[in-house]
Amino acid sequence: MKKLIVKVIRYLNIESEIEDFDKIHRTIEKGISFQGTNLWILVCAILVASVGLNMNSTAVIIGAMLISPLMGPINGMGYSIATYNFPLFRKALKNFTFAVVASLLASTAYFAISPVSTAHSELLARTSPTIYDVLIALFGGLAGILATSSKMKGNVIPGVAIATALMPPLCTAGYGLATAQFTYFFGAIYLFTINSVFITFASILVSQMLRFPIRTLVDSIQKTRVNRWISAVIFVTIIPSIYFGYRLVQKEKFIEEANKYIKSVSLVEGNLLLKSEIHPDRRSIVLIYGGNKLQEKNKEFILNNAAIFSLKKAAIDIQQGFSFSNDNTDVSEITHLKTEINRLTGLLDEKNNEQEARESQFMLGKQLLSELSELYPQINSCTYTNAMVFNKTDSAGIEKPYVLLGIKPKSLKSSDRLKIVSWLRTRMASEDLQVYFDE
Repeated sequence: MKKLIVKVIRYLNIESEIEDFDKIHRTIEKGISFQGTNLWILVCAILVASVGLNMNSTAVIIGAMLISPLMGPINGMGYSIATYNFPLFRKALKNFTFAVVASLLASTAYFAISPVSTAHSELLARTSPTIYDVLIALFGGLAGILATSSKMKGNVIPGVAIATALMPPLCTAGYGLATAQFTYFFGAIYLFTINSVFITFASILVSQMLRFPIRTLVDSIQKTRVNRWISAVIFVTIIPSIYFGYRLVQKEKFIEEANKYIKSVSLVEGNLLLKSEIHPDRRSIVLIYGGNKLQEKNKEFILNNAAIFSLKKAAIDIQQGFSFSNDNTDVSEITHLKTEINRLTGLLDEKNNEQEARESQFMLGKQLLSELSELYPQINSCTYTNAMVFNKTDSAGIEKPYVLLGIKPKSLKSSDRLKIVSWLRTRMASEDLQVYFDE
């Protein structure tokens, strides 16, 4: 056991792969700066992300994530806090603020002049952050700073850029400003804040874990003050995300139960459900029926059925799309609609009967196994099915029942097998029953 633990620790140890501390320091310091190449890359990333969100193109948005240089100052802030290098922190914060403001201005200007103002799915996905985004940012940030500190960087940095998605939320915030939709602006800015804070926090953790050298003089009081500020920022950032995550789970649960409920009331005494709408934000369901005029007892049945699916407190709006009792409805139209509903009702009943027959057939194998295993413990499994058998003389085919018994190798004598076959044919009242043994 001790050798196993030592082996596991050796596999997890990354000290031998850590880059020289001075080289790490220079790399992080270089990534903080926004001038020259980095500045032009930032401008390109802003425009690419804005166009991708505007056109709802996932590929273009991923491209913007890959070329975005925003990870540099964020890693710099985490590294400088962990090493108590306050001049470097101020420099990183200054450049980070410049990048954020520039991104907001550029994206707002783009969306203000863009002829396409529809909020597509890619854009809407950046307006409702939850606790899951916190986890993405934290673990993505951990991977990013570990890769920066390692000699074997590989393709981790691009992957982190895609996972944490720093640029799209900023451009979404710009869209919110340009279109005066401030709920989008605040949602996107909050997502960007989550990503920034927890990538920074991940950088702090890794920097301290790898014991990066402290290059400035610092006393215990300053360290305590810094730790308190870190805790406060993390607490303030994470609390809303937990609430939004809880709401997301509740919405998904409501939608799942609502779909089950809608299926159970799709046909009510000659009334066919024509359309249904689920509104998880308002916890409401709209049901629109066609057919015979809905009576009060029908509506009461529909409403009472909601309690079975934990939807007792949901607001259910029952509407009549059309009814056969309308005086202005043409007689031929009524006849056609009645015929169509009867046809659909018949199809639904037929499908339900087929499903029940299949389920009953599946369970028959279980029943036979329980009966046989009492007499022959060597039998481990039993499968029962009906299958169509075709031959050259009869193209229509013949349906025959089959039983497949799983047994332990060489555990049943030939005489026992004959007894089992005879018993099964008697039990199922079918001389055509085919029995096979699988060893």
